[in-house]
Amino acid sequence: MSTFDSLSPEHQGVHLEELAQRSLRHWGLEGSDLSLVKYRENAVYQVSAGNGERYALRIHRHGYHSFAALQSELQWMAALNDSGISVPEVLSTNDGRLLVSESTEIIEEPRHVDLFAWIDGAPLGTVEEGLGDNAEQVAKLYSDLGRTAAELHNQSNRWELPDGFERHAWDHDGLVGDAPFWGRFWELELLNDSQRRLLETARDRISRELSVYDRSPQRYGLIHADFVPENLMTDHGRLRLIDFDDAGFGWHLFELATALYFIQEEVCYQVAKQALIDGYRERRALSDDDLDRLELFMTVRGCTYLGWIRSRQETDTARELAPELIRRACEQVERYLSSQS
Repeated sequence: MSTFDSLSPEHQGVHLEELAQRSLRHWGLEGSDLSLVKYRENAVYQVSAGNGERYALRIHRHGYHSFAALQSELQWMAALNDSGISVPEVLSTNDGRLLVSESTEIIEEPRHVDLFAWIDGAPLGTVEEGLGDNAEQVAKLYSDLGRTAAELHNQSNRWELPDGFERHAWDHDGLVGDAPFWGRFWELELLNDSQRRLLETARDRISRELSVYDRSPQRYGLIHADFVPENLMTDHGRLRLIDFDDAGFGWHLFELATALYFIQEEVCYQVAKQALIDGYRERRALSDDDLDRLELFMTVRGCTYLGWIRSRQETDTARELAPELIRRACEQVERYLSSQS
């Protein structure tokens, strides 16, 4: 364990801010004010420059993505912006780079850092607090989200990948293979024996279904993969996507399942679900046969969150979220298995 990893989150924050200040020179923003927006895995700061402009600076956690993978993420975001899809604008350094690396005396392993134009607005909701009970507003926003998802999938299908483009895959192996991208969820130590058997049964069935599921461009391509309420910013009714950290190659239904997974217990869930589907179908084909697989992808989405816990058990966030994520995943698995019997 490095010196930095052994520190409390509060003391880590002190050294991350030092690294953030050091990074600002690459954009000519030395001496700007910094305020922490979020520190969960990546650290995100609001940068307030002397001329009144604001920016979002992101320090990536060590070891999750390679430099090439992060560069590819930023290239895709820039291409999405060029196509008219509203995502944060990636800002190049003074010498034209999209990404820099910095370290400090305490943060010895270089951290990758990037900068974006600031986005006004507020998240659509949070996992903890939900969406609220305004059905009309929920229907509008999830209809917008459906259209945005379809437009994003349309763009990714027609976009010619740059040379050296590198992102992970939410495919069969990345979801339920021997070494899933987020970890072997069925071996999570916090599971009891009954839960473990349940997840092992689900993994076998999911594996059989995914191994034969179509991976043509109609159903599979680059996806955002993290359409949770916190990553959907609203500003005067306008919806914008943020946080492409989990973006990679995957099934389009996995995208839609992610948008729905954490809101299933909301009062307006059925309204949101139908609005999402209807909005998507305005921009891209989605057959009833495809929708019959939605429960499959909701289930595999829930399983991935248990893998996420297992690979991050040392963090306060994983420990705090574990009981709720286990409950949701096991209930989702039971629904899936009962629907298959």
